[in-house]
Amino acid sequence: MSKPSIVYVGAPEGFEALAETAQGANCVHVAAEAPALAQALADAHGLLDASMKVRIDDAMIKAAPNLQVISCATTGSDHISRDEVAARGINVHTLREDGELLLGITPAAELSWALVLACARRLPAAAAHTRAGQWVREEFPGTMVNGRTLGLIGCGRLGQWMSRYGAAFGMRVLGHDPHLEIWPQGIEQVTLAELVAQSDVISVHVHLSAETTGLLSADLLANIKPGAIVVNTSRGAIIDEAALLAGLECGRIGAAGLDVLDGEPEIGQHPLVLYSRGHDNLIITPHIGGFSPDAVRVVCRRAAEKIMAKLGI
Repeated sequence: MSKPSIVYVGAPEGFEALAETAQGANCVHVAAEAPALAQALADAHGLLDASMKVRIDDAMIKAAPNLQVISCATTGSDHISRDEVAARGINVHTLREDGELLLGITPAAELSWALVLACARRLPAAAAHTRAGQWVREEFPGTMVNGRTLGLIGCGRLGQWMSRYGAAFGMRVLGHDPHLEIWPQGIEQVTLAELVAQSDVISVHVHLSAETTGLLSADLLANIKPGAIVVNTSRGAIIDEAALLAGLECGRIGAAGLDVLDGEPEIGQHPLVLYSRGHDNLIITPHIGGFSPDAVRVVCRRAAEKIMAKLGI
């Protein structure tokens, strides 16, 4: 009997972890491009997705008659259409199933904090200034975070890491999360409206769902504390991006650091990207929050184990 085929999309480190774990399978590393993935899936039994760059639609699933399991080395899977997956009974796994494992996976929280500091100190603009041969520090007044207020939308694993970072920098920490049964120490529980109105820094750490789409709405952003910094490393659609842009343009929002955009990766004409090209109060990174070679190996090994269990190898 021939070996089952497992297709992988993502960084090389993740493929190495898959190949080491799934030695009883034929593992294929394909580019994160729709045509290449569709062609590879035609004969695949499993898919390990560590990229999220390719939208996996119903047509792609229909054209993969042997596909039994999709395992994402990410906490989200909103790039996968669910109608055909559900009709076929294809298992879709994410890292949301692996709470204990994720406790020690911190790159996304670390990037969130890096964006906080980069916005507060205008680091990209200051670095560009010196690259241009200039040395005028008065053009880059920084915000001291000590004594300021950090507001966390979502107080689970990543939110709690952020609360520790904020406390270490001398910040008061507020949080909003209606789904926690046990409220974490060190975070003051407030309503979402109170958090937005009082926080000097707002950081988003919730999963994208019907409930959280547009959670940080235009109405809330209209009442944001003047000059506040907004950081989002979760999903772009959680924030009303048009309202965020309007707040940046008028100066109500002091700065924003984004690792995610609605509609990514097709972002060439995204209004926020266009704005960032001419304004230094917006920093955008290409969804790199969870991307660290060490972390990639760990999560891809776990994602591979789920595929192996489903395929019985």
